[in-house]
Amino acid sequence: MISVDPLPQDTRALRDAFSCFPSGVVAVCALSGPTPVGMVASSFTSVSLEPPFVSLCVQKSSNTWPQLRGAGRLGISILAKSQDAACKQLASRNGERFVDIDWEVSDEGAVFLNDAAAWLDCALSREIEAGDHWIVLLELRGVVSRPEINPLVFHASRFRQLVA
Repeated sequence: MISVDPLPQDTRALRDAFSCFPSGVVAVCALSGPTPVGMVASSFTSVSLEPPFVSLCVQKSSNTWPQLRGAGRLGISILAKSQDAACKQLASRNGERFVDIDWEVSDEGAVFLNDAAAWLDCALSREIEAGDHWIVLLELRGVVSRPEINPLVFHASRFRQLVA
């Protein structure tokens, strides 16, 4: 029989355990007036095919989520292995997040990063409070997928690539 350590007071051990699970990385973007606004999330998952839903988790302390929350449409770009620099830039708290990043906007105001592995056009369905985060449920309205493009992978607090 094994023994599992109780949770420590410090969150480092919990962060380390969570980082053992590899995940893809998405950019969540929309227009705020004429300006693109965006953030990245690795806590993204498919939820349902009928109706089509995806979810992501957002820190309650995020300054970007309140700007995105009010957008009519959100663009989810599933980032490609070549987009690690764009990911870091969109995750930064300082500077212009979209400088030198190629993006497109839909008629509804969803913003998508060029060269991503997939684009998901989404509308906010609901938010569920979960500790220090919001679980955000998004309903899909459109999709473009490019399965030939390898995704960006986040594991052990580093970007990785899939190897066949």
